[in-house]
Parts: sequence; structure tokens; C-alpha cells
Amino acid sequence: MKESVKNFIAETSFTDPAKIQDDTMLFEEGIFDSMGLLSLISFLEESFGIQTDDVDLMEDNFKNLNAIEEYIKRKKSYSAV
Repeated sequence: MKESVKNFIAETSFTDPAKIQDDTMLFEEGIFDSMGLLSLISFLEESFGIQTDDVDLMEDNFKNLNAIEEYIKRKKSYSAV
């Protein structure tokens, strides 16, 4: 899961994948911006079958690979109920 998200981020932001670690702060380090976030959300919805709601649109859910992985797991567990 993390690897496919990392590859997507690297491709869309033209960043060397080696520079993106699990705890790399994607927005603070300038790797992603608000437009990148929109692309990421579309990618996550299509790739992992989740639905992002307005209340989910907070930086804490998307700040790094660890946060994104937890967000996906949380969304998938909610949809399984």
C-alpha cells in the first residue's frame, strides 16, 4: 500500500522516490500542495476503493506516508461495517 502511494506521489510531484520516507512531511517539505492533494485523493479512491468525505480533508490525514496508510485502513474498516 505505502509503496504504491509513494510511487504515485513521486511521479506526480516529480520527486525522487528515495527522498520520500514514511515520515517525510509532504506539505511542509514542498513535495505536495493543494492541487497534489486533490490528485492524491482521486488516486486513493480509485486504487483502494474508499470514499473521501469533506470532514476527512485535513492535513493530519495526508501529512506523510504513515498518516495516509492509517487513513486508508480507517476508511476501509468503516466501509466494511
